[in-house]
Amino acid sequence: MSSVFKALSDPTRRRVLQLLRQGPLSAGEISDRFDVSKPTMSAHFAVLKEADLVHAEKAGKSVLYHLKLSVLEEALLGFVQSFEPGAETPRSAEETTQ
Repeated sequence: MSSVFKALSDPTRRRVLQLLRQGPLSAGEISDRFDVSKPTMSAHFAVLKEADLVHAEKAGKSVLYHLKLSVLEEALLGFVQSFEPGAETPRSAEETTQ
């Protein structure tokens, strides 16, 4: 779940996810909507793929990105449920080593 929230922490990546809500887009189509370098966009795509929020599909010379909404929904639901009464409180790293 932490990789999902890391991915969501950046406004550019959140905007990419919003664009993909309307359907798959190529890396070029997405990059054209941002005023950043291609290597920077590649890094954003890598973070989104690592979090499993997008699926990359090779289409000829292009890469098509698809939103994996179920992963986002699952992470958000898990986060919300962690605040429900009776939910187990996560232990700190210090507590787990003692």
